Amino acid sequence: MDFVTGEVLGIDKPLGWTSFDAVKRIRGAVQRRLGVRKFKVGHAGTLDPLATGVLLVCTGKATRGIDALQAGRKEYVATMRLGATTPSFDLEKEIDAVYPYEHVTESLILETLPRFTGHIMQVPPVFSAVKVDGRRAYLDARKGVEVELAAKPLVIDEFELLGFDGRDMTLRIVCSKGTYIRALARDLGQALGSGAHLVGLRRTAVGPVRVSECISVDEAVRMISECPLELPEDWLREHPLPAPRP
Repeated sequence: MDFVTGEVLGIDKPLGWTSFDAVKRIRGAVQRRLGVRKFKVGHAGTLDPLATGVLLVCTGKATRGIDALQAGRKEYVATMRLGATTPSFDLEKEIDAVYPYEHVTESLILETLPRFTGHIMQVPPVFSAVKVDGRRAYLDARKGVEVELAAKPLVIDEFELLGFDGRDMTLRIVCSKGTYIRALARDLGQALGSGAHLVGLRRTAVGPVRVSECISVDEAVRMISECPLELPEDWLREHPLPAPRP
């Protein structure tokens, strides 16, 4: 592998990890393999700690293509729970209000989903990394400061109901960059005459990369430590590789 010219690793991010946690672990493995103290590694498209699935991790010069990778269409499978809301629109915060949901049927959901398909406007969650006057919105939201965010245009290509048990909706979403699935839960709950919040999220694809093709962080670290290296000669002259461990 040529980590200098650049590799793009498809990682299946585990539950509870931040995207930075995964990048830090992989960066450390690359630095040990190359025998350097610093090396550029980044990711395309942040996943919340409560989400799992496709995280594209780029090394070396491949980090220059992060913006293009982030611009690709993304696919998610989300579970949204009716009847309650939280300030963060997911499980990060405790329930702040409850609503009736017994009137919601599968037919009503199917009738409502087309309203959220195509070009729509979405107000991001206040518990997000969106910047307001140069500050991340979540920094003020976590202090109890009221934050107002403007609606942003985005595209929902597909919004499909996979299952409904009377309260929890399982949905497949194909969408553009910048879509907050948590905010879709908020808006869909309101449209159904109830409230809703996100209780499960898995990113199943970024562009052409599907989660079935991805590897775990541990598998990536093992592969990095064992794979044959094909590195540029000029880089090797400046950075001789460490001797293999006995």
